[in-house]
Amino acid sequence: MKITLEKVHGSMNTFYMVEGPERNDYAELALQLCRLDGDVDGLLVILPSGNCHAKMRVFNRDGSEASMCGNGLRCVARYVCEKEGIREAVIETMKADLKVRREETLMDGIETYSVEISPVSFRLEDLPMAYENRTELILQPIPEISEEILFSAVAVPNPHLIGIVSEEIQKDTSHQREWAEKFNGENDWFSDGVNVSYVTKLEQGIFVRTFERGVGFTNACGTAMTASALISCLAGIVPFGEVAVYNPGGMVKCTVTKSAATYQLLLTGNATRVSLHEYQWEKESAESGFLSSETLDEQRQYEKFIQKIRDVVEQFA
Repeated sequence: MKITLEKVHGSMNTFYMVEGPERNDYAELALQLCRLDGDVDGLLVILPSGNCHAKMRVFNRDGSEASMCGNGLRCVARYVCEKEGIREAVIETMKADLKVRREETLMDGIETYSVEISPVSFRLEDLPMAYENRTELILQPIPEISEEILFSAVAVPNPHLIGIVSEEIQKDTSHQREWAEKFNGENDWFSDGVNVSYVTKLEQGIFVRTFERGVGFTNACGTAMTASALISCLAGIVPFGEVAVYNPGGMVKCTVTKSAATYQLLLTGNATRVSLHEYQWEKESAESGFLSSETLDEQRQYEKFIQKIRDVVEQFA
């Protein structure tokens, strides 16, 4: 079967994206594509929805399905809004129907979208996480990992373990890798694995590096950056409101507001189209492959944006 794919990215969190009917073998397509292209983090699938403009499913490099993907949702938002000729839409995801909107550009030539990140829960059972019979973990050390790092666990709805660390620990990824790999293998704490992010305060905002469940270290993880902005606001590192979040793949803006006992999170960043592809998709991966590819010009504009913030990003490279 011949299908059309777009290669897209949000903050260099890169995916192939396909529109199609609901079916049960998209995980296998994700595995095929990721074997062929080591630069991508997974597959975005755009499906019909009964009550929203569209439905999004997300498959990681290892074929597992994520409940949400903030960077991917921006790319889906752009596809849906441009196809329908609208500026705002509602996209169905596994756990919630989320509002998306086209925004003023981060820089000329860069299509920019904001997406709602919801729901937010600090209950460990929602990650799930099992630790000392606790119900929450917010800005507390975990002595088994470190006496100095303050950790928080939050589901948005993807599960995240977020540590606030020094520049020294941020630059040396060995500590983060050790524990992230442990928590995404056989362990007693996270039965479904967890995204592990380390956060460092900057003069301009915060820097976030994420080891993503089912992927590994990634250029950016949208829900991780938004959750990290929330935790940084709670820690007093940055004020509530718009937070500039830098990552190995670029920069996004995360808006954190509080109303009564609830938090509202908004992620704003690029939605860049890299290339178009015709793909022969067969059940046997040996019979599948790219039939044609066309590179688009948008990545050059994004690289100009990266040049503007390179000094911030490269200090943690």
